[in-house]
Amino acid sequence: MIGVDLTSIKRIESLVKKYGIVFLKKILNDDEISLVKNKLDFNIHRIAGFFAAKEALSKALGCGIGKDLRFHDIHIHKNCNGAPKVSLSPTLMKKFNIKSIHLSISHDRDYAVAVVQIITLD
Repeated sequence: MIGVDLTSIKRIESLVKKYGIVFLKKILNDDEISLVKNKLDFNIHRIAGFFAAKEALSKALGCGIGKDLRFHDIHIHKNCNGAPKVSLSPTLMKKFNIKSIHLSISHDRDYAVAVVQIITLD
């Protein structure tokens, strides 16, 4: 299963400017917030990439963000080389019959895009 999401960086930037940490805490967990922090503010491109990644994962699962999957159920982190990785709790991995999840995030000045590939146990 594959999911893709394209997110406007300007849209994310306006939400961060308007709602600040309240918006970030709605879509990111504390570890993710620490990954998007700069010395003085937040890396808007990275926030948009993380948002796109979570949306892409929900699309790959076919459920969207809502009752069966929430933003805080999805955990984005970095591997030792700095590449983005994504994980779900063991309970959700079992619920959705997932063997592994692969993530790619990219961004330029206007958009962030994420692609998620899910390999199921079937």
